[in-house]
Amino acid sequence: MSKDEGARDAAARAPESDDDLRRRLTPLQYEVTQREGTEPAFDNEYWDEHRDGIYVDVVSGEPLFGSKDKYDSGTGWPSFSRPLRPEAVTTKVDFKLLMPRAEVRSTGAGSHLGHVFKDGPKPTRLRYCMNSASLRFIPKEDLEREGYAEYLALFEDEAPAE
Repeated sequence: MSKDEGARDAAARAPESDDDLRRRLTPLQYEVTQREGTEPAFDNEYWDEHRDGIYVDVVSGEPLFGSKDKYDSGTGWPSFSRPLRPEAVTTKVDFKLLMPRAEVRSTGAGSHLGHVFKDGPKPTRLRYCMNSASLRFIPKEDLEREGYAEYLALFEDEAPAE
């Protein structure tokens, strides 16, 4: 089984042990999601991803963000104006850099995802600045095969590519 197979069903199973997570995730994915790490800016998998699709929690497979709400914040990390569903993420105050920031975690698995700031675009004015290592991107054309067919509706208003 690959690291990604069955990830979506992980939320329905008993929580994975730390040893299981260490075996299934890459060292960077583990560091970011379990130890609140941060990957390098402009040197991560999704900062410059422009395809249509959704981003799910690399630990649980829980749907978190959609490409329709992704934008180039100039920070070098994938940034979104909102989650797919407000209840998909939780926030808590983090003082690691001496000033308060709002840490973002996935609701299902409690994975550290990144931080949210109040300097984003309209209409939300929020910037969900996420670590690529905490996410798995599922392109629009793979949504049904991967078990996320309900999210195809996000892209129905688009004209087919010529």
